Amino acid sequence: MRISADEKARAAHLLVHAEANSHATLVIDHQGHGKLAENVEIVVGQGAHLSLITIQDWDAKSVHVSNHFAKLEKDAYLKHFVVSMEGEAIRVVPQADLSAPGSNVEMFGVYLADTHQYIEHRPFVDHNSANCRSRVTYKGALQGAGAHTVWIGDVLIREAGVGTDTYELNRNLLLTDGARADSVPNLEIETGKIEGAGHASASGRFDDEQLFYLQTRGIDEQTARKLVVRGFLNEVIQKIGVEEIEDRLTAAIEKDLEKVV
Repeated sequence: MRISADEKARAAHLLVHAEANSHATLVIDHQGHGKLAENVEIVVGQGAHLSLITIQDWDAKSVHVSNHFAKLEKDAYLKHFVVSMEGEAIRVVPQADLSAPGSNVEMFGVYLADTHQYIEHRPFVDHNSANCRSRVTYKGALQGAGAHTVWIGDVLIREAGVGTDTYELNRNLLLTDGARADSVPNLEIETGKIEGAGHASASGRFDDEQLFYLQTRGIDEQTARKLVVRGFLNEVIQKIGVEEIEDRLTAAIEKDLEKVV
């Protein structure tokens, strides 16, 4: 599904319903120029498996604010993927309501922030039933003065969330001076009867040890830097599961790396 906008500010409301025991993949591809406020409601029926991929690939002056509300029924599975590439300001807030036993959500995100670009992600998982599982993994690369990303991850484990298994992770790679990555993982736990809960966050420059290792194998510094960035982001990109989108994102990374190295 392709969504575009125009010079005027626009609003969109989408409803996605995966019926019981169904299997589906949906791609929401945002392109062109515009200002868009968007709500996406997602219902994943009992035993259903849904992969939803949202791509923000606007022109350089576009603004996009999007809220995703997902409700999972018993034994449902949702793979939610956010790909933020282009746009002056992008804000995506995915929320998952795990209020039925055995529901499972995996949230992935990958983003590229360039000079004077602002990208914000705020994933939220609400564990409100027994034996539910969630994984949140976001990775981003930033370059140029004024490049700014914000990631705030929230996981709430309510008293009814007995047997919860959850983990959230955000990592950022700063390619140049002047780029800024804000990362705040949060956990709120109201019961001690869980399988596990954790979070991690890290932002930094190139790994000098990786660069040194590659250079000792005869690889020049420019190529070594490209390989490090590709490896850093590909860990998440490969989770998309749609070859066309993986190739498109890889090509965008290659184009951005030419500006840096």
